[in-house]
Amino acid sequence: MVVNASTRSAPASLEDLKRHMQYWDNPKVKVAGFDVDGVLRGKVMSKEKFLSAASSDGFGFCSVIFGWDLHDTVYSKELLISNSANGYRDLTATIDLSTLRRIPWESNVPFFLVSFLDPETKSPISVCPRGVLKGVMEKAEQRGWECLAGVEFEYFNFKETPHSLAEKKFHDLQPLTPGMHGYSLLRTQLNNDYFNDIFTYADAFEIPLEGHHTETGPGVFETALAYTTALRMADNALLFKYLVKSLGMKYGITPSFMAKPWGNLPGCSGHIHVSLRDRNGNNAFAVKPEELQGGREGAAYDELKYISQTAEYFLSGVLDGLTDVMPTLVPTINGYKRLVGGEAFWAPNAVTYGYDSRIASVRVISPPSVPPAATRFEIRVTGADVNPFFALSAIFGLGMRGIEKKLVLPVPPVSHFSLDDKKAGKIPMLPQSLEAATERMVRPGSIAREVFGDEFVDHFGGTREHEIKLWNETVTAWEVERYLELA
Repeated sequence: MVVNASTRSAPASLEDLKRHMQYWDNPKVKVAGFDVDGVLRGKVMSKEKFLSAASSDGFGFCSVIFGWDLHDTVYSKELLISNSANGYRDLTATIDLSTLRRIPWESNVPFFLVSFLDPETKSPISVCPRGVLKGVMEKAEQRGWECLAGVEFEYFNFKETPHSLAEKKFHDLQPLTPGMHGYSLLRTQLNNDYFNDIFTYADAFEIPLEGHHTETGPGVFETALAYTTALRMADNALLFKYLVKSLGMKYGITPSFMAKPWGNLPGCSGHIHVSLRDRNGNNAFAVKPEELQGGREGAAYDELKYISQTAEYFLSGVLDGLTDVMPTLVPTINGYKRLVGGEAFWAPNAVTYGYDSRIASVRVISPPSVPPAATRFEIRVTGADVNPFFALSAIFGLGMRGIEKKLVLPVPPVSHFSLDDKKAGKIPMLPQSLEAATERMVRPGSIAREVFGDEFVDHFGGTREHEIKLWNETVTAWEVERYLELA
């Protein structure tokens, strides 16, 4: 098993790349990498410049993309990787030849992903999204496991453009379609070309999809990305956002992966499915064939008797560290609005799990509802604003920690609890704000530091503290409306 994200058109070597390039009729190449917020940052290169970079360690890329936020505002507190002391120096962007795609809506221009390295050590910087996930997957590989994952995105769509959004100051936006129409075949007829182009171009861009439909809410779609290796899935997930937003511009539509655009409507989830595969190609979470009749002996609860002991340890690890890694799962101020009072919209806000339960933070998917080979966990905490590289790193890192330590489940399944138990404090709650979540993550001795390392936690925690500072300094329309006259 080798950690890679190979596409079907990827060159096998540098020499193979040179042969490929002879047939490229486009004079340029696009290259891009991801920042901590999952924003795609890149540039267009000439074929000659690209080949020079691909033949070496890479090319210089300004480190400021790790020194500013998603609106290009430099962080309030200077952090380690990019700052005035080091002159916002260049990082080395190394091109991953295995990620070759053609961008079908841009005249099939060749496209490659990059990872970011320290220019002196040539090691991945501590918060390079692809580098972090690769590191976790390499640890899993050393233990004989391959990390597999799937992502589902829900997203609102608006009949707006970047210009109309600015002119309206993001108020009174027009949904793509009115009303609540989940799984509607009729509603898509109003925007058939846009809806179908998403599926068609995703396939051409080498992002295989499993399903694509309307979801409950005005102008909401949901798209499930095909299950694959974790690194390829994280690449696919963020490139899917790029694809949908690019196609939206063509049709005068703005898709939004914001977790909670409306207070009185369901938010947008980014559910993540995970499993491990062993060296023999078998699902490490599945029970043995002989255990299918009565279930696994020794399961902590009946609801878990059709998952393996390895899976139970993995689940214990995820639950044990869930509250300590929340900013990697829910990274924005707005994301916590989706979780607060989330019971009304199937958005979990506690450390819970359950067999085929959509009200739990972790949904256990196993026989008898699926074949043993499809046994997996669905992490339902994450919203559509998630950076899947960090979320998958957290989930697999915690899960492997649970296996190594043979951790015991901290709580019974969610079916054992009532709403009164939650009110009585019998169920551990998730942090209810980015500020509370970040404080827990960065504290000394947190499980996040054990899983990710201090350098990652200090840098990523610093970026979240910046987001919190901006929010705390903001006077909202709600405050003005509520207090200006009567206070």
